[in-house]
Amino acid sequence: MSSDFEAYEQEFGTLTAEITSKIGRIPKLGGEEKTQLVLNVDKQLEEVRELLEQMDLEVREIPVQSRGMYNSRLKSYKQEMEKLEKDFKRSRIAYSDEVRNELLGDDGSSSESQRAHLLDNTERLERSSRRLEAGYQIAVETEQIGQEILSNLHTDREKIQRSRDRLRETDANLGKSSRILTVILNVDVLHVYYITDYQTTIYLYLEKNRKSVDLK
Repeated sequence: MSSDFEAYEQEFGTLTAEITSKIGRIPKLGGEEKTQLVLNVDKQLEEVRELLEQMDLEVREIPVQSRGMYNSRLKSYKQEMEKLEKDFKRSRIAYSDEVRNELLGDDGSSSESQRAHLLDNTERLERSSRRLEAGYQIAVETEQIGQEILSNLHTDREKIQRSRDRLRETDANLGKSSRILTVILNVDVLHVYYITDYQTTIYLYLEKNRKSVDLK
């Protein structure tokens, strides 16, 4: 699984480098040429989003003990993606001085006002996007914690089951020991009975002989 994650990392690096280069060119263009480049960058950003989703899925498949390192790397990639999206939004409404003068002519002050308004809306969208991303991150972390809890519960259940098995085995051994002690006690009782009976017989024999001697 980690090898797949690293392959996605390489693809992420290639894509983001291309996007960064194109974002830097957007303000220098105008008209149809700028529109086409914006569409191209927007498509590549969507590819990066899908790539991050694949990386997220790969991280979930990595063993818990190794997952922390990959989560940190994934988090830094998401932050880089946020920065790219922010730069892209600004580049779409930004122009170089040369292009701005060509497009605006004498209407520069009005366009500057529109640009400020657009920037304000862009910042609002970015804040909403960050809140959504934070909510998503919390959901992912909650799921990971839930998986760890389930894993711990499964381990505890196995321990309890083994303890029950040992208890049953101990009960069986105690029952067996009890039966053996009962047999031993019964044997001892019989021995006592036979010894007592033997002693009684000897006593009667001696008493009989004594009486015979007295009669003579």
